[in-house]
Amino acid sequence: MPQNLRGMDKSVDYLIVGSGIIGLSIARSLKRRDSSSTILLIDKEEQLAAHASGRNSGVLHAGFYYTADSLKARFTVEGNKALKQFCSDNGLAINECGKLIVAADESELPGLDELARRGRSNGAQLEIVSAEQAKEIEPRAHTFERAIYSPATATVSPAQVVTKLAEVIQAQGVELALGVRYLGFDGGKVHTSGGVVTCGRLINAAGLHADKIAAQFGFGLDYTILPFKGLYLKYAKNKTDINTNIYPVPNLRNPFLGVHFTKTVDGTIKIGPTAIPAFWRENYKGFSGFSAAESLVILSREADLFLRNSFNFRNLAFEELQKFNKRYFIGLAKKLAPGIDENGFGEFGPAGIRAQLLKKSSRELVQDFVVEGDEFSTHVLNAVSPGFTCAFPFGEYVVDEYIL
Repeated sequence: MPQNLRGMDKSVDYLIVGSGIIGLSIARSLKRRDSSSTILLIDKEEQLAAHASGRNSGVLHAGFYYTADSLKARFTVEGNKALKQFCSDNGLAINECGKLIVAADESELPGLDELARRGRSNGAQLEIVSAEQAKEIEPRAHTFERAIYSPATATVSPAQVVTKLAEVIQAQGVELALGVRYLGFDGGKVHTSGGVVTCGRLINAAGLHADKIAAQFGFGLDYTILPFKGLYLKYAKNKTDINTNIYPVPNLRNPFLGVHFTKTVDGTIKIGPTAIPAFWRENYKGFSGFSAAESLVILSREADLFLRNSFNFRNLAFEELQKFNKRYFIGLAKKLAPGIDENGFGEFGPAGIRAQLLKKSSRELVQDFVVEGDEFSTHVLNAVSPGFTCAFPFGEYVVDEYIL
């Protein structure tokens, strides 16, 4: 069970801020390197998986979308296998449902072929199938001429994975303190809401707030988090009308994959996500987590991007805001599977927030993982999708390249 740090000053080898899957995976990697190391992991939330690690789709990606020179390409295939093995070893459910990437018309075939080229370059398992073969895999799917089939794509329960991983590393001696907020750094000591921590190294895996912590140490100064709200709509009619994940050909110039069908670990069907610009970092529902100062900064940034239409932001915002209209949202999904019952959908599920990194000087969304640091601190600035899939090998990389 997580420990109570309140009122306790501590001294440890490593202090990790953030108990999402990235922070947990880094702790796991550190223990693998040196089982005697002392590690304290803190999180401001009272429960595990409160943010992206527990609110994502649970899809274990196969490695199609990323250029061969990227860290995402380097870690997705390996991460897919590693997380499947972890689930198998620990009795966690896996839905080996696969995925079809379909083309709407002839204009999308070059993009489909580019995905296949990237997938092969990255070592992903894939098959090019005809429209007829795609129908055999998923009778409701529609594609023009051909599609990509990914048998390695699967789904898991993100919350189960994070909870089990936390149990595993605690059994190895990692201390986990929830409800403990990072407050600041002063003269080699880290101030938290539970006391002062002296550490050999601080590791910042704080997700939505990672850029703010990094800036206190002089890192990530040309970056800021630009939050996007992701919503999924559940198909309430049954769990059988769709058999596999169905994805469109995305616009590869931005990191969003478009509205698609997901088969969750228990077979539930849902469509999504949105990528709606959020007004503050934890803009999940209503005014929960609202900060006027934070909102002012983010809205000012978004207004600048909107006016300049940087990375097509204006068009993206108009398109995404339309997705609050359920009929419009469902209509996008029906292009992928025309036979789906449009009256079979229920309500939007809990929102997730994508902690997307923006490079301020160029006004561009950062596509790949970003890590910065020195001999005292390490900062994971960008670990968005497929960060969950990549977590284990990415954690090993952070430890090898930036910590040890």
